[in-house]
Amino acid sequence: MFDPRYDDDPLARMKPRRGPVQRREVPLARGLVVEHSETEWCGAVVGAREGLVQLEDFGGKVRAFPLSDGFLIDGEPVRLVPPKRKPAGRQRTASGSFAAPQQRARVAMPSRIFVEGKHDAELVEQVWGDDLRVEGVVVELLQGADNLEQVLAEFGPGRERRAGVLLDHLVRGSKETRIAESIAKGPHGAHVLIVGHPFVDIWQAVKPARMGLEAWPEIPRSIEWKRGICRALGWPSEEPADIADAWSRIRGRVRDFRDLEPELVGRVEHLIDFVTVG
Repeated sequence: MFDPRYDDDPLARMKPRRGPVQRREVPLARGLVVEHSETEWCGAVVGAREGLVQLEDFGGKVRAFPLSDGFLIDGEPVRLVPPKRKPAGRQRTASGSFAAPQQRARVAMPSRIFVEGKHDAELVEQVWGDDLRVEGVVVELLQGADNLEQVLAEFGPGRERRAGVLLDHLVRGSKETRIAESIAKGPHGAHVLIVGHPFVDIWQAVKPARMGLEAWPEIPRSIEWKRGICRALGWPSEEPADIADAWSRIRGRVRDFRDLEPELVGRVEHLIDFVTVG
């Protein structure tokens, strides 16, 4: 028989109905002391990865728990969350310029920059490539300073079609200097800017400290410079692939413009300004 005096549980009516536990979000931080709700393991945060947080107790033991578990701080239920990343500031390119926002590639402008060879072009691209693409400037090869006059004649520099030229070893009395002076006096001189660095080869424009050297080795004129450098550094030098590997090794040490000699950096910046002037 049903007897309401005994079948009804008055204590059950007194129990409060509990909803989901509200947990305050706390960013993870090394050294933060928390307690794992289920195991009551208490320790300081010493690491977090792959969805786990590592807690070290006072005895030096470390245990890992899922970040999705519940935790307590001073008895208060909390949820541990990865710290929010600070918004990145304006990024800089390898040349030191502020990086432009992502945008469609520009149509190449009529003006050009000419460099002596492949290694020159690769180094310019590595450091100034982002800037050149934003401006729409194309870098072309001369395959040697001896070809400069012919290349310029075919290019046809003009008021809206400037040519910037970067030459190696542009020093007093050098062949490159004589070529530059001749072109400056010619019909294209007003629309051509020829600049150069004092180094025998573009390799020397990389600061020797980046290669663990105090200075680049002195190579006798009777020895081809690149091969001489490879031999002086104990690298293979007999095959073209050896030279390519050596240049790859050198160029790989260049992180940005600060790893290059200022005599090169200033000249390239000058050329970019010259061919992009409005």
